[in-house]
Amino acid sequence: MNQPNPLVALRGISISRGDCLLANLDWSIRPGEVWALVGASGSGKTTLLELFAGTLRADAGTVDRTIPVAAIAFVAFREQSRAFSYAGHYYQQRYEFADSEEPFVLRQFLNAPTEAEAIRVAGEFGLADKLDLAFLKLSNGQTRRARIARAVLANPKLLLLDDPFVGLDAAGRAKLVDIMRRLSERGTAIVFTALADEVPDGAQAFELTKSEPTPSPTAQTRTVHRPIPPDAPAVLELNNVTVRHGGREILSDISWTVRAGERWAIVGPNGAGKTTLLALACGDHPQAFSNDVRLFGRQRGDGETIWDVKKRIGFVSPEFHLYFSEPLTAFEAAATGFHDVLLYRPPTEAEAARVGELFRTFGAAEWMHRPFRQLPTGRQRLALVVRALVKKPELLILDEPFQGMDQPTANAIRDWLDGNVSPEQTLIFVTHRPAEIPRIVNQTLRLDAGRSVSEL
Repeated sequence: MNQPNPLVALRGISISRGDCLLANLDWSIRPGEVWALVGASGSGKTTLLELFAGTLRADAGTVDRTIPVAAIAFVAFREQSRAFSYAGHYYQQRYEFADSEEPFVLRQFLNAPTEAEAIRVAGEFGLADKLDLAFLKLSNGQTRRARIARAVLANPKLLLLDDPFVGLDAAGRAKLVDIMRRLSERGTAIVFTALADEVPDGAQAFELTKSEPTPSPTAQTRTVHRPIPPDAPAVLELNNVTVRHGGREILSDISWTVRAGERWAIVGPNGAGKTTLLALACGDHPQAFSNDVRLFGRQRGDGETIWDVKKRIGFVSPEFHLYFSEPLTAFEAAATGFHDVLLYRPPTEAEAARVGELFRTFGAAEWMHRPFRQLPTGRQRLALVVRALVKKPELLILDEPFQGMDQPTANAIRDWLDGNVSPEQTLIFVTHRPAEIPRIVNQTLRLDAGRSVSEL
C-alpha cells in the first residue's frame, strides 16, 4: 500500500545552536503519524519542533512542506502569543484579581468558533467548569491542557507539543493520550517531546543522542529519617484556612502544621489547591492576611515584610519558571536566590563559589554562563533549582522541580537532596510522579478539590 505524502520532510538538515548539534538529518512526518521525540536536555528536541513549525531556519538542508505553516499548531513550553504572554504579567498577579474585576478568562483564551465548541473541547480536556475562570488562575496542569485545547480547536494538520505531559496528573495524562489517539485517527500528525518512560502505546519514538557531562556523585545518598522532637518549632501553620476566588473555594478548611526539620510531600490531582497552598506558605497570597496563617511562628500581617519571609525560604515552581524572563545568564539567575529578587547583584566570592559548586555537581558547568532565555527548558529549570538551594534556606519548597529535565539530571538532584538537606532544614516537595520524591521524605499531605484528604 502506498504511503501518503509527507506533510513535512527534512532532508540533510544541520543545525548548530549553542551546544545543540544536529547533522545531516532526514525525517518525514505523514498524516496520522504520532512521534515522540526523546533524548537528553540540550539534544535538540525543541529545536526540531521549532524547525517543523517554521520559527527556526536550518543552517543547511531543506524543509519541504506540503501544508502551509498556518496548518501547523505549536504548543511551546511558555505561552507567548497574541492570545496571552507572560511577559505582560508578574508572578504574584495570579493571586491578586479582585472578584469585581473582569480578567481574561479561559473561554476567551480558547477562542472557539462557537460556544458549543468551547464547551465540547473544554469538556474533553476536563476544563468544563473553568471556562469563566481567569486564565492566570489556572493551575500548571490546567494551563497546559488549556493551551493544547486551543491548538486542537484550530484543526491543525500537524500538532507539535513541547513536553505535553509536564504538569499533568495521571488522569490528565491518560485523557491527553486518548485525545492524541483520536486526532491521529482523523489524520492529524502529532510530534511531541517526552521522557522515554512517558511514550504512550501507538507512538513511534525518535531518539536524539547527545554526550552529556555526568553529574558528580553526591557525597552521601543514604536515607536518614531523623526523629523530629515533639517540641520542634513550627515553620508553617495553617489553621482552618479557606481561600475563595470568584465565589469558588480553592482551599476549604485546611489545617496543617509543618515543624522544623520535617520532610513533606504534597500530592493531589491538577486543581486540587497545591499551588494556592504553597503561595500561602511563601507569603505570596493576599488571603494569607484574612486567614490564620503563621510562618516561622509569626502570623501574616503581624508586621513582618514579605522580604522577612522570603529570606528564609528557597522556592521553585512551574509558575515561577514561566514568569522568570530576566536577561541573565544561568549563573546570574541562580545567584539572585541569595537576595530573593530577580535583579542581579554581583555575588560575593563565597556566594559565587556556592553557585559554581552546585552547577558542577549537577553536570552543568559547561553552560552555566550562557543566557538563561536561550537554554532548553530542562536546563532553565535546573538553574532555578540551584537558585532555590544556594542560600541553604530554613524552608525549601520544591514544586515539581524536575519538569523538563532528563532523567539522569533529575536523579542526580534527588540523590543530592537525600544526602545534603541538613537536619535543620525543612523540605516541602510537590510532584505528580511518585518516583521523583526524595527518599528522605516521610510525610505526605494529600489534597483533592481544595480539601485535605489525608495527612500521613
